[in-house]
Amino acid sequence: MNCLHVLDELRELEERHRDTVVIVGVHSPKFVHEAEHQAVVDAVERYGVEHPVLDDPELVTWKQYAVRAWPTLVVIDPEGYVVAQHAGEGHAHAIEKLVEELEAEHGAKGTLRRGDGPYVPPEPVAGALRFPGRAVLLPSGNFLVSDTTRHQLVELAEDGESVVRRIGGEGERGLADGGPAEARFSEPQGLALTPEGDAVIVADTVNHALRRVELASGVVSTLAGTGRQWWQGSPTAGPAREVDLSSPWDVAWFGGKVWIAMAGTHQLWTYDPVEQAVAVAAGTTNEGLVDGPGAEAWFAQPSGLAADGDERLWVADSETSALRWVDPEGTVHTAVGTGLFDFGHRDGDAAQALFQHPLAVTVLPDGSVAVSDTYNHALRRYDPASGEVSTLATDLREPSGAVLAGEEIVVVESARHRLTRLRLPEEAVRVEGVAHRTQRAATEIAPGRLRLDVVFQAPAGQKLDTRYGPSTRLLVSATPPELLLDGDGAGTDLFRELPLNPEIGEGVLHVSAMAASCDDDPSNEYPACHVHQQDWGVPVRVVAPGEGDGGSGGTDRLALVLAGMDEDAAGS
Repeated sequence: MNCLHVLDELRELEERHRDTVVIVGVHSPKFVHEAEHQAVVDAVERYGVEHPVLDDPELVTWKQYAVRAWPTLVVIDPEGYVVAQHAGEGHAHAIEKLVEELEAEHGAKGTLRRGDGPYVPPEPVAGALRFPGRAVLLPSGNFLVSDTTRHQLVELAEDGESVVRRIGGEGERGLADGGPAEARFSEPQGLALTPEGDAVIVADTVNHALRRVELASGVVSTLAGTGRQWWQGSPTAGPAREVDLSSPWDVAWFGGKVWIAMAGTHQLWTYDPVEQAVAVAAGTTNEGLVDGPGAEAWFAQPSGLAADGDERLWVADSETSALRWVDPEGTVHTAVGTGLFDFGHRDGDAAQALFQHPLAVTVLPDGSVAVSDTYNHALRRYDPASGEVSTLATDLREPSGAVLAGEEIVVVESARHRLTRLRLPEEAVRVEGVAHRTQRAATEIAPGRLRLDVVFQAPAGQKLDTRYGPSTRLLVSATPPELLLDGDGAGTDLFRELPLNPEIGEGVLHVSAMAASCDDDPSNEYPACHVHQQDWGVPVRVVAPGEGDGGSGGTDRLALVLAGMDEDAAGS
């Protein structure tokens, strides 16, 4: 999700400096499916990437640049020198300033070459749908589909193929209310029919907004969001049209409110249609898998929601490859899944079953749940009565949603650009079980105390904003928690001494950092300020001196670059 945010941040930079800047995307996968070349080709088109992309399935380039986080941005000058590195979101303004300085410097030196970049756009492809996201069954028997890549909603007839109408003008990205021809969306995803059946609520993902479509007229209005992305420190509750959202991916009615899978902040929010207000319902913005009361729970890119009456709200928590649920009191539970780095296709008891980046859930008539197991190209089933996971169908292509239609289930095959009807089988499909771990190599750590340094250098012309107190924040935790003897929790310094438990050999350090910088101009009473933030999940393994790769033992310092350059590493 952070990578998708950065793609959107870079669009304006890419356009304004098209004759001097070449952006090269490097795709270093986390999941096995993301290492398939065709999946990369599909993703480039799906997300409107207009620059060349290097497919790095073995993480060779990732390792060469010592990358530790998705996303990481590296700026290389015209002479081939790395001049800056940034992790996470919120750096577009800093890169813009640096680019302008580099243009001036290398224009004067004669080392700047202007001209067209190497990108060649793909040919347009005909078809009713292009990478559709979700579908909802309308009272008429027709289907409304979020045609995500074309920034439209498409109403299809009962056959799931014939186009009845399109909502969203000519399919151009934008944020505008009005009739079907005037309205604009930006990569819409989730859909939910209102209880009255007269309208559909839309998760307008890249517009960071909640929209409403009147079915009779096709008129679109905005319910929530400002069009701006939520950042740390922004309001988390208030009038719906005045509070920023962050990449809402799905919506569902539960307990009289619209629940929102806020993938961009790893949270669940709610929209109250009576009060016309939004609020955080669960999640802390930390990325991971932690159950408990909503205010303490952790999610990782929740992407799918489905309510089973007023008893449970099911959640597809995609980055943890987990199936979660929320009870009427707002407490979060996990049905299937163990954490950020374990995934696969394995049926059986829920305690050992595995998914791979599921994006949607659908409640079935018997109370079980169909899971759109997107990166496994499968439709799976979880039965809460037995605690068993099984496979309903395979050979789907990136299923991103499913909806019941009579005795059939209609699956949104996103990468095949179609809706596919399936009969719910009486017996599960037999699949050879596989399990995977993210192929990122663990960082080898020396026993004892680990020095954690988050590197942050304010962009040129800016300084840390200390007018209202500390402008930096660091939050550290570990999985398992016993890995750290001390040093977990929140603080304002961007460094921390972490004593490691000698009895725990490996685990994951969870680090969340934020820094705020403002224009350094004393004459400006209202300087522009920017927030830089990133979450890291760093697999670590404790090795004794003389052990580990190359026999050099582990490091006693872990440097994570938020912005700037790690001078200690550069000096060595």
